[in-house]
Amino acid sequence: MSDPIEAAIFERLGKADPQGLGKASIEPAEVAKAMQPDQWQRVLPKVKTTALGMMRRGQLIITKKGKAIDPGRMKGVIRLRLPTTEERAAMPPMPDDAGDDLD
Repeated sequence: MSDPIEAAIFERLGKADPQGLGKASIEPAEVAKAMQPDQWQRVLPKVKTTALGMMRRGQLIITKKGKAIDPGRMKGVIRLRLPTTEERAAMPPMPDDAGDDLD
């Protein structure tokens, strides 16, 4: 994983939910503050954009008031968490070449 924001999100989620069961969530601001303590507000939009991409790849769930949200309605206070076993099972399989930019 070469994206430092993705790595920071997974690091924070690993601390909040060490067993990876999707039972704990984090705020995107926590990630931004860990990356740029003095200017975290500048990093926050990038964290949210990265989280959106991760959600589309099935790597995490974006929630609002504890419920998964449609990414098109991502406004206000959101939280990030790992998908539960049930959510992972319900996700469509990713194509073998997903994320492959070598074409």
